[in-house]
Amino acid sequence: MTHRVTLGRIAGVFGVRGWVKLQSYTRPAENLLNYSRWWLLTAQPYEARLIEGKAQVAGLVAKISDPSGAPIEDRDIAAMLLGAEIQVDRASLPKAPPGSYYWDDLVGLEVVSSAGEALGRVVSVMENGAQDVLVLEQGEIERLIPFVVGPIIQSVDLEQKRIVAEWAPDY
Repeated sequence: MTHRVTLGRIAGVFGVRGWVKLQSYTRPAENLLNYSRWWLLTAQPYEARLIEGKAQVAGLVAKISDPSGAPIEDRDIAAMLLGAEIQVDRASLPKAPPGSYYWDDLVGLEVVSSAGEALGRVVSVMENGAQDVLVLEQGEIERLIPFVVGPIIQSVDLEQKRIVAEWAPDY
């Protein structure tokens, strides 16, 4: 089974010739345009081809294909894609540099304190403007732990599916 990762979404329409505005979850945002094949999660998901994309003052815009592979040329058809998530095959992402991680790879990992106390499982990762934040769940408890390698995050072991954090359960 192919594993896909959400890298953005269709945020609006641009012009009258079928272009769409994009919200990118990549860093930098333009990296979303590095992928020529997208899976669009619409009412009827399909594989879209990125025909052309570019950065504008207000963000990214793109011309993409419809389910048949033909370029979308009509604003009304493009508008029907509003809100669709953009996914790519996980295997098409470049290898993360040493010490860097894709958020998708952190989801599902168990987090323990440096004293060995269970803190929960990563259910998502978010950005608060200053740093990435791990969202953990442990039963009914939700914890937010800044993903700051060194002072807080002591180690990440993807093979063992474990993160060690300098964090106490009562924080």
